[in-house]
Amino acid sequence: MFERFKIDLDTYHRRAQTGPCFVCEIAARNPEYPAHIIYEDDVAIAFLDKYPPLYGHTLIAPREHREQVTGDFTLEEYLDLQRRVYRIAEAVRQEVGAERIYVYAFGSNQGIAHVHWHVAPLPPGVPYRQQQLAAIRQDPLRIPEEERSSLAARIRRRMEELNDD
Repeated sequence: MFERFKIDLDTYHRRAQTGPCFVCEIAARNPEYPAHIIYEDDVAIAFLDKYPPLYGHTLIAPREHREQVTGDFTLEEYLDLQRRVYRIAEAVRQEVGAERIYVYAFGSNQGIAHVHWHVAPLPPGVPYRQQQLAAIRQDPLRIPEEERSSLAARIRRRMEELNDD
């Protein structure tokens, strides 16, 4: 449905290692870091991945800059954040009709230090050998801005429906 494209990995890694924290910039609503925000509150922010290998691929991060996936949180803070990860993943799964949701955390002391969770929705019917790491290592999808905006709005509506349950 959407074509894939190559990104300049050297430029991407250089920006990740020397530029400002993109999560903090998105959370601060810096216009130089536009994002399709799905969810935000005083604790977390979720937005569509700029370079999605899968349709609906979403990033979730604590609003406050934290670098360790567990070490920078108390148990209560971590579990509170994971409740948000669960709800957002469920909204994404329901909206895109995913066969499976992959959830994984990233962050590196050498670049993109702000810890964040990826919600990667696997579409139905993907052959086994193209799932898991193969699915998330694909070149990103080129999704038009109008579709990205529409998708973010639909996922937000799903989040609201989940809140009513």
